[in-house]
Amino acid sequence: MAEIDAAADSLVGDWLPLPDVADRLGFPMGRVRQLLRDRKLLAVRRPDGTLAVPAAFLDGAQIVKGLHGTLTLLCDCGFDDADALRWLFTADETLPGTPISAIAQRRRTEVNRRAQALAI
Repeated sequence: MAEIDAAADSLVGDWLPLPDVADRLGFPMGRVRQLLRDRKLLAVRRPDGTLAVPAAFLDGAQIVKGLHGTLTLLCDCGFDDADALRWLFTADETLPGTPISAIAQRRRTEVNRRAQALAI
């Protein structure tokens, strides 16, 4: 798992440790780890050492619709986990808001177009 710096950590705001993610989704920890391997979720090691998922990646007891495709696209474009996380939580005036908020609002096509344009 990638480690992030304090600046990126503060961009995200609310975090969920993996056991909390498992509780919210109603899955065993093994299933959560599989979601991470399949890039349906992204977890990073925070500056305090905990492995956590941004709370914004969950919508109640579900993963935000469209997140998986965007995470895959970012990986294919050359983003590592920490870079993908920073990009998803950095405000973009053209959206407006952050890419993760646009995905949550069902505007992932716009987000994915921007991600493709930034291919590293």
